[in-house]
Amino acid sequence: MNKKLKSVVSAAVLCCAIGATVVIPSVVFAQTQAEQQETSRQLAELGWYEAGKVGSIADKATFLASEKYSFLTPADTDKFLVINGNPSTGGRSNTIAALESGWFAILSFAPEGLVKDDEKIDADNLLTSLKENNAKEAATRREQGFSALTLLGWAIPPRYDTANKRLEWGTLLRDEQTQAVYANVSTKILGRSGYTNVVLVTGAPDTVERDLAEFKVAMANFNYVDGEKYSDWKQGDKVAAYGLGALVLGGAAAVATSKGGFKAIGIAILAGLAALWGVVKNFFNKKKTSQ
Repeated sequence: MNKKLKSVVSAAVLCCAIGATVVIPSVVFAQTQAEQQETSRQLAELGWYEAGKVGSIADKATFLASEKYSFLTPADTDKFLVINGNPSTGGRSNTIAALESGWFAILSFAPEGLVKDDEKIDADNLLTSLKENNAKEAATRREQGFSALTLLGWAIPPRYDTANKRLEWGTLLRDEQTQAVYANVSTKILGRSGYTNVVLVTGAPDTVERDLAEFKVAMANFNYVDGEKYSDWKQGDKVAAYGLGALVLGGAAAVATSKGGFKAIGIAILAGLAALWGVVKNFFNKKKTSQ
């Protein structure tokens, strides 16, 4: 494993540990022209949803494909991941892709019960806890021969959208060997019987806010089905054993790993997804030009 790839995998390990999503500049994983052409060919064979077609996410939510945003079934999402040399998720995830700007997102549902959203989020205290965990993780990374990563602070402080029942946050990490800065973004969309995990994959830290804003526009086409909306919760339904703060700290993520959460995707995939970002963007740009 080369040094750059080793540091990226290390970043993914840390992101899993703190419950965040890795977003890594695609330049780290530069492909040859022949490799890009082959990847584009394989991407073209996937069943990208056309505008107007509705996709299902674990039978809990739907996404309406449009002229700007496409969708993949779990089967094609697994193929999408395997294209980049990563194991499949066993049919537990879906893909949403922006046809113009090139970002994409991997979604899966965690059936943890309703997460109460009445907890006040203390960003300063959460960051202190994350940095304490980061210091321990950095020591472990060095012992294992990986480059340590320093948590610099918030790229996006934790914020909760009450109207849309959506929690999001982002952090910045610096590789101590290369001094490269990585951005991590995590989004949780709360529902009646659990929440939807979203891995947003973009090109570089300075595009995070822009792509997150467009992601929110795309997610206007995401809806929980009747009976699964947060407001559909009834007395006696399952309630998660944690609140919003625990989602940020990763306590919920640890629970979700045994229930089909994102850690089931695997550390290599988190790194591999970022590697694929540039190729996906080029693929959609060429597809748009040819139409």
